[in-house]
Amino acid sequence: MRFLLIDRITELEPNKSITAVKNLSLAEEYLADHFPGFPVMPGVLMLETLIQAGGWLIRQSEDFAHSTVLLKEVRAIRYNNFVSPGNSLIVQMTLRKQSEGTWEFNGSGTVNGESAVSAKLTLEAFNLSDRNPALAESDEMRRQFYRDLLPQIWTPPQA
Repeated sequence: MRFLLIDRITELEPNKSITAVKNLSLAEEYLADHFPGFPVMPGVLMLETLIQAGGWLIRQSEDFAHSTVLLKEVRAIRYNNFVSPGNSLIVQMTLRKQSEGTWEFNGSGTVNGESAVSAKLTLEAFNLSDRNPALAESDEMRRQFYRDLLPQIWTPPQA
C-alpha cells in the first residue's frame, strides 16, 4: 500500500518553504487498529507527512532532478496532540540548510491551530542510478510519477 499523505499544497516557495494539508478520514484503514474506539493518526504517519511535504519542496526546487527522497535523520521530534478523523493536519517545512543532496528542515504540524508535531529533519535526495546504473529507467518513471501528481495537489499562484 502506498501512503500518499499530502492532499493539497497551499503554499510553496522553492528553496524556502512549503505548507501542505493532510485531511484525516475515518475511511483510512489503519485507523481501525490505531486505536479501536479512539482512532487517531499514528505518530509515524504524522512524521511521514512532514517528510512527504519536504520531498515536494525538494522536487519543485530542483525541477524533479532526483527520483528518490528519503529521511536521513530526525531530531527533536515532539508529538503534542492527536489528529483524529474529520480534522486536517497542516504541515509546514522550512528549509534551514541545503548542500549536495542533503536538505535540513524545521518541520511542524498543527490541528485547529494547536501544535500536533514538530521536528528537525534531514532529507536526502538522490537518483537510484547513481548507485546502480541499471536503475536509470526506474528513476525516470519515479520522476514522471511525481511530475504528473503535482498538478493534482498544487496550483501555482497566477502571475
